[in-house]
Amino acid sequence: MIATYKSYTLHFKNASGTSRGILKTKDTWFIIIDDNGKKGIGECGMFKGLSYDDRPDFESKLQWVCDHISLGLDNLYKALNEFPSIQFGLEMAFKSLDSSDGFKLFQSPFSRGESSIAINGLIWMGNEDFMRTQIKEKIQAGFRCIKMKIGALDFQTELKLLKSIRKEFSVNDIELRVDANGAFSIDEALEKLKRLSDLNLHSIEQPIKQGQWEEMSKLCLETPLPIALDEELIGIHSDDIKKELLQGINPQYIILKPTLVGGFNGSESWISHANEHGIGWWITSALESNIGLNAIAQWTYTLQNRLPQGLGTGALFTNNFDSPLVVKNGTLHYRKQTPWNFNI
Repeated sequence: MIATYKSYTLHFKNASGTSRGILKTKDTWFIIIDDNGKKGIGECGMFKGLSYDDRPDFESKLQWVCDHISLGLDNLYKALNEFPSIQFGLEMAFKSLDSSDGFKLFQSPFSRGESSIAINGLIWMGNEDFMRTQIKEKIQAGFRCIKMKIGALDFQTELKLLKSIRKEFSVNDIELRVDANGAFSIDEALEKLKRLSDLNLHSIEQPIKQGQWEEMSKLCLETPLPIALDEELIGIHSDDIKKELLQGINPQYIILKPTLVGGFNGSESWISHANEHGIGWWITSALESNIGLNAIAQWTYTLQNRLPQGLGTGALFTNNFDSPLVVKNGTLHYRKQTPWNFNI
């Protein structure tokens, strides 16, 4: 068994606004395992500026993994707690190696093309007209759940935009989620949550910056709007600390990005602890290529979570890999007759 890794740069069709600035490209890395001619492919989609493993020795650690691939998945995974995206890439690559065609990692009605996954439509940050246009496009495309990034515009402008959606579409028509990416200060957060709650929103992600457990706990206790933790989970791999965080903050939801929290195993650990405390959850991709998105989507379906999931479509990039994944009426489908084209 031998392994190699390759880097790849995804190019956005349109520059996309996030709390970490305007994105024009997204780097990602692939681990390719060859076992007597049978190949397995995994994506290590480290997210610069966000991932716990955004560090100078990232590629040297990838090389170390390739050099020691004979240690097997379990041993390598345990040695990579500080590199969650590499953990996920390895899980994916070994699953791919064991599959019949390299891409069908989990057998289910979804991967057989018989069922679909409800997803939210993501509204990227930008000026008011740009965001309004995106909202209309998502609604026309059949999405019943929309997630809007907030915190980039003036709060009054964002509130006005959300009010205009609610005026046209009731809570029975469209589920609205917002993601603040830690944009609110501690002093203003509760008041802003109260104003947002008047709009019958589903939830708000990460209203204040991560790492402020006491303040976040108080917010989750007093909030009139359900709070979902996202960035708060990054960098935590100890089961004891996971329990401590969930018990201490007691959020209404947690959001799991496998690339950022140690893949399938890391995510399932969070889910187990959340279930013990009656905390809701859903799964979100993190700008992976269609290789990573495919793995996340197939695994997500097996969890049988009925909430709309945050699974991107891969349609953001000009040079993504052709895949069977397609979005129709706000749901993600796997058209098994469509061939893969993994060519780097």
